[in-house]
Amino acid sequence: MDISSTLAPKSNQLNSDDLIAGPRTITITNVVAGNAEQPVAVHYDGDQGKPWYPSKGMRRVLVAAWGPDASQYIGRGVTLFRNPEVTYGGIQVGGIQISHLSGLDGPLSIALTMNRQKRTPYKVQPLTTPAPAAAAPAPAAKALAVCQAAGLTDLGLAAFCDLVSRGSASTLAQLPAATLARIVEGGISPETVAKCNTPPAPEPEPTAPGDPEDLPAAWS
Repeated sequence: MDISSTLAPKSNQLNSDDLIAGPRTITITNVVAGNAEQPVAVHYDGDQGKPWYPSKGMRRVLVAAWGPDASQYIGRGVTLFRNPEVTYGGIQVGGIQISHLSGLDGPLSIALTMNRQKRTPYKVQPLTTPAPAAAAPAPAAKALAVCQAAGLTDLGLAAFCDLVSRGSASTLAQLPAATLARIVEGGISPETVAKCNTPPAPEPEPTAPGDPEDLPAAWS
């Protein structure tokens, strides 16, 4: 049983204690004005009415990374974590800090004031998401590539489908998967390409009864 969900404090905002179980990556959906003590409220996907109020130091990180126009933050990603060493009023209370941001070309370093006597470099890493795997081409798409590489014309392709299906299919999508697989694996012979690309000879037009060519040779 995972009891981490029972650790969340009741609140109207994201708290550092919400991150005790580990960092969280959010996608920003809106940035609006907060209150006097917390002037910026960052809403994110699935926040359930509990926005993130970044501290002044984290707001400086956001501006350094993305610029001051908060409307440009929408759709971007942030990884937040709980730093137990954050102090307030001289007491370690823990706080939410940023570890990763999307849209960075490389690590970002910014000097933040940790207390009145000390400014410390603060580093943020780029937030990268794995590229989605390219969808494998459909069998019909693979077979089409083979047909086009072999030199089949559009009319030849229809004739080829008619040929291999014995008249039951006029497009590749109508062919059985096993047939498409054989096309991809075995290719198409030049003889088949030539046969399918050659338009059928027009059928002779029927002649009207009584035309001279219809009569027996002895009658003409």
